[in-house]
Amino acid sequence: MPTSRSNDPTAAALRGALAPTRRALLVGLAASGLGACASNPLGGSLAAAQEKPVASPEFRAWVATFRPRALARGVSADTYDRVMGDVVPDTAVYEFDKSQPEVQQPIWRYVDKRAGDYNVATGKKRIQEYAPLWDRIEERYGVDRYVLCALWGLETSFGDLVVTPKYNRPVVPCLAALAFGEPRRRAYWEAELLNALVIVDRGWAQPSEMIGSWAGAMGHTQWMPEVWLAMGVDFDGDGRINPFGKPDDALAGTARYLVERGHWRRGEAWGYEVSFDPAFDWGDADAKTRRTVGQWIARGVRRADGQPFPDPDSVARIWLPAGSNGPAFALLQNFWAVRSYNPSSKYALAICHLADKIRGGGVFVRPWPVDEKPLSLPEAQELQQRLTALGFDTGGADGRVGEKTQQALQAWQRSVGMRPADGYPSDKVLERLRGG
Repeated sequence: MPTSRSNDPTAAALRGALAPTRRALLVGLAASGLGACASNPLGGSLAAAQEKPVASPEFRAWVATFRPRALARGVSADTYDRVMGDVVPDTAVYEFDKSQPEVQQPIWRYVDKRAGDYNVATGKKRIQEYAPLWDRIEERYGVDRYVLCALWGLETSFGDLVVTPKYNRPVVPCLAALAFGEPRRRAYWEAELLNALVIVDRGWAQPSEMIGSWAGAMGHTQWMPEVWLAMGVDFDGDGRINPFGKPDDALAGTARYLVERGHWRRGEAWGYEVSFDPAFDWGDADAKTRRTVGQWIARGVRRADGQPFPDPDSVARIWLPAGSNGPAFALLQNFWAVRSYNPSSKYALAICHLADKIRGGGVFVRPWPVDEKPLSLPEAQELQQRLTALGFDTGGADGRVGEKTQQALQAWQRSVGMRPADGYPSDKVLERLRGG
């Protein structure tokens, strides 16, 4: 899902103002089929007799002030009033935004689950089933069919979840809630709400047809409205661009995205699992330093399976997602192309690993350090706070150990002579930080 993350605790006050009453909550549950379906004397359900949820006065006032923005974007007044006139913000989005597996799960659990047997077997079936479509996409865009198929698998289980009510919500109420009540990334959510209104105004879809994730992503490969507008392709030639239904438009548009925004390189691998000679400088394994494969070889990097690198002139970065005790990777440009679709390296690695397994590959040569104890949220926050106090910028102390925190940790490890300086936030590293 090409989208952004929003998790600012300052939104709590607004969320409280938007919270539904108990009566409205029960009405919503009944209307969605989640509440008890009690009968009334006329043979219908009590839910049918209940009033519909209504938006708060604050939200209605915001809708009025947002109207000129939509009209300036080219959305007709009739479309805006029809779509936004009775929309009720889906305030459940605020809780969904708090828990995202890319940042909460250990990387081995995240990757192995998504590259498991079911996705591998289903991916192989989809590769065969849609062989002519893959041929056409590869010919036009050069994106590897196995990577594109794996992305499809992670986004919607190869299309199985596209219209499943359990996994979809009307996106306009979600985007309206985020645009109104999520201050940290408000400009982003406002822009996507405007994009959704443009789609409706163009007649590409009705609001009732636009269902998807809590963040507004829709269709087989979870397009945000902006992606639908800017990257969509009428690949099946039916005269409209549609991320739902047949997967042709969705897969072709996603391939276009990887090429135009991710700078996909035709015919190149995403990367390789690697091992290191004893003299390797661990400070170079920061997922930032770029060198040609030939230069990495000269510094002691080898392919973990013992095979030669096919192109010594390609440019790579070295990444240790689980520290020096886990598998390591030389990442080429196509890894970053996949990552451009969702800014999570865990996500990109899961797709690339699943793609390799659908192609016929196996598990990583070096196993994950599954016995390592992941840091708890308070421990991760403490680690970030201690690094920040020592002058190493982690980008904040939210407990989300991303690349900036790992780079700060690696810089601190180098400064105190810790080897290997792998940037992995283990409990042992935290103990060392506590010791000063």
